[in-house]
Amino acid sequence: MTETPRPAFGGRRAIPLNNSNAEENNPPTVELQGLVPRGVNLKDYLHVTTVHLFKESWDTNKVDHHTDKYNNNKLIVRRGQSFFIEIEFNRPYDPRKDLFRVEYVIGRYPQENKGTYIPVPVVPELRSGKWGAKVISRDGRSVRLSIQSSPECIVGKFRMYVAVWTPYGILRTSRNPETDTYILFNPWCAEDAVYLEDDREREEYVLNDIGVIFYGDFNNIRSRSWSYGQFEDGILDACLHMMDKAQMDLSGRGNPIKVSRVGSAMVNSKDDEGVLVGSWDNVYAYGVPPSAWTGSIDILLEYQSSQNPVRYGQCWVFAGVFNTFLRCLGIPARVVTNYFSAHDNDANLQMDIFLEEDGNVNSRLTKDSVWNYHCWNEAWMTRPDLPVGFGGWQAVDSTPQENSDGMYRCGPASVQAIKHGHVCFQFDAPFVFAEVNSDLVYITAKKDGTHVVEAVDTTHIGKLIVTKQIGGDGMKDITENYKFQEGQKEERLALETALMYGVKKALNTEGIMKSKSDVDMDFEVENAVLGKDFKVTITFQNNSPKAYTISAYLSGNITFYTGVSKEEFKKETFDVALDPLSFKKEEVLVRAGEYMGQLLEQASLHFFVTARVNETRDILAKQKSTVLTIPKIIIKVRGAQTVGSDMVVTVEFTNPLKETLQNVWMRLEGPGVTKPMRKMFREIRPNSTVQWEEVCRPWVSGRRKLMASMTSDSLRHVYGELDLQIQRQR
Repeated sequence: MTETPRPAFGGRRAIPLNNSNAEENNPPTVELQGLVPRGVNLKDYLHVTTVHLFKESWDTNKVDHHTDKYNNNKLIVRRGQSFFIEIEFNRPYDPRKDLFRVEYVIGRYPQENKGTYIPVPVVPELRSGKWGAKVISRDGRSVRLSIQSSPECIVGKFRMYVAVWTPYGILRTSRNPETDTYILFNPWCAEDAVYLEDDREREEYVLNDIGVIFYGDFNNIRSRSWSYGQFEDGILDACLHMMDKAQMDLSGRGNPIKVSRVGSAMVNSKDDEGVLVGSWDNVYAYGVPPSAWTGSIDILLEYQSSQNPVRYGQCWVFAGVFNTFLRCLGIPARVVTNYFSAHDNDANLQMDIFLEEDGNVNSRLTKDSVWNYHCWNEAWMTRPDLPVGFGGWQAVDSTPQENSDGMYRCGPASVQAIKHGHVCFQFDAPFVFAEVNSDLVYITAKKDGTHVVEAVDTTHIGKLIVTKQIGGDGMKDITENYKFQEGQKEERLALETALMYGVKKALNTEGIMKSKSDVDMDFEVENAVLGKDFKVTITFQNNSPKAYTISAYLSGNITFYTGVSKEEFKKETFDVALDPLSFKKEEVLVRAGEYMGQLLEQASLHFFVTARVNETRDILAKQKSTVLTIPKIIIKVRGAQTVGSDMVVTVEFTNPLKETLQNVWMRLEGPGVTKPMRKMFREIRPNSTVQWEEVCRPWVSGRRKLMASMTSDSLRHVYGELDLQIQRQR
């Protein structure tokens, strides 16, 4: 006996979940309310012959809705703002006896109460905040309508129908993909949750398709341009596909809080087969090294076409792709970089660096890591779920660091709430608060098992938080958005508030500091070029009338930018005799041969100097990172820089190392100028130059950029860019 198959939704609901924009279920073209009397021909009633949507990039719909840059031949509008369509009937429309309405449908199981089936009535006057269609002109058999959408409408791709009422039922247009309409978030609409008042900010955070991401080290800040490419062909569909893949219910897709939270989970592949696989171990077999990507376009299109996560990403790649997702859907967004970012597994506001009694770092006990930098995103939206004042910029992070509600995601967390220590408000505010506010605590682990706090650095973590400036490629310091200045009363109050709301502090480091040593120590790392020797200079200052002797130790480590050490490449111990009230400098030479064989992706070196004052047993400790200067790619252009005209782009690289580079991949892209492309060179010999030429035909005018990267078996993070000014067609 066969068992009757049960519905997948198990009797708990009348219809299945409606969680796919791509799936369809078309309404009937004829809905009769009974039998049609003999002799009545339904064709005699009003019916639609054509629908015109004014969807060209120069049409008023796309220009007024700021969607004219999308390389997409469908109508794209922003919610809460009116747009025009024209319907042609089989005969002139008579409002006294003819009744019709426009319908928008999304997903496979549309319901009016869920906002997935939207009947738009013809009304005498449009009302703000409500769906409606107003007849603005009639010309023969044509009727032009102004359609107003709700500012809370679901964001996605809708199917459009026109339904005509007859005494015997409804006649509806059949499915026509040409009338499909994308509806996006609207930062220009004051009633939309993502409304952003300043026009220059909207231009930057919604419409700019090229960004700058800052990386490197606090003492050596680097930047690289990133192609967000949110308007490129196929990217809008790829972003909607991400929400489908997350099985996000369509009814929640009008809420930017939910959309950004789902996006932060879906950009990484942990636990949900999302867009990017993270890798921090310097092994990138069967994938692309993170530093080789120049933008989001290739990543998102590959994810959609392959239906598999793309290999590989690190924090700035996750942030770049997430920024594309947010801006493409209409949520204002920017990439943020935090220098000296605390990755503290239990968010206890304390990064513990354990030292041996001789001053060396105890790597077995030291579990917390300080990232040289960490990139995340901010998205702009109201927060009706929080008290007044916590809307605006929200921190969202798609790098898979910690589990939040069962998934690797982070945010949206109100930046204003983080600044004031109100970490009780959702989502993940304690984690972000710890990233920018933790103390660095140096603890000596004694042989008898006791721990002694040697020093506390309250200013190291969250040293500088930056983003790209509006309208330029420079850096904007936004540290004060996240925290009050060290030592201010407000800063202490914010910390006390965070502690009150449950953020842990493992031990009270207030007032248990040892008395300040008579000797100060600092060191500087010379600007170092990849493949060259450089010096580390350590300075000791004796502030007392006593003479001291010092035993010092320098450790040089190849580190991941996450602060995790891969290998110690340099050990040096030395003794220093300090006369009263004097200072002394010690120089340590670091040879290229000592670090080159072990170098990681970002050429980051970390130095740790510890010193013991023998007479007082005081321990002095300092750590600093440096990023080696890497050779650049040179991009040249010849020919007219005009829309529709061919120009030749040359990408050039010279190998500065004493070794041959193997398996060299070069990538080139520039939104509006060229599609992403790549080329392989089997090898580049020492001091030799390779050139790669491509013919490009720009299709977007104005300020544009070309970006190129190079990666090989032994040298990565090589990069170059060129600013262009593309002229309009004459």
